[in-house]
Amino acid sequence: MNTNNKSKSPKIKSYGPKVDKSMKTVVRIDRVFHLVNNLTENYLSKNNLTFNQFKVLEVLYHLGDLTTGSITKLTSSTPGNTTVVIKNLKRDNLITSIKDPNDSRASILSITEDGKNIIEKVFPDHAKNLYDFMNVLNDEEMDTLYDLLNKIYNKNKKEKQ
Repeated sequence: MNTNNKSKSPKIKSYGPKVDKSMKTVVRIDRVFHLVNNLTENYLSKNNLTFNQFKVLEVLYHLGDLTTGSITKLTSSTPGNTTVVIKNLKRDNLITSIKDPNDSRASILSITEDGKNIIEKVFPDHAKNLYDFMNVLNDEEMDTLYDLLNKIYNKNKKEKQ
């Protein structure tokens, strides 16, 4: 038996300094996203809302009446998922829909008084949770982070269209 078998730590493969830094940064963005997503989902679940339900109610509350297609884009969702969320929100009397007079295939969705009451109850603490999460950054750092993420988003959004 060979007792001289020293444990070696695995050698990490490098793909070049800029590629390695890019991958490390994307992993960090992903981890931060999951932290804030879990914070939000846990808070909303205490208020009997899913994150997707909240997003639909939030855009209708802040932007007014919208079509299902607009809501799908604004919430970064899929058409199938948005349809299920809308069905459940209608069932719970949190939104209503009418046929779009300009397009018989589309519906225009509106938030109900019950839906407004929920958003008005939930949104202030949601906003505070996000503020507390990001409060580690000063104003200049927050602006820089936003500008950098926006730059990456806009560059890649244009390329994917």
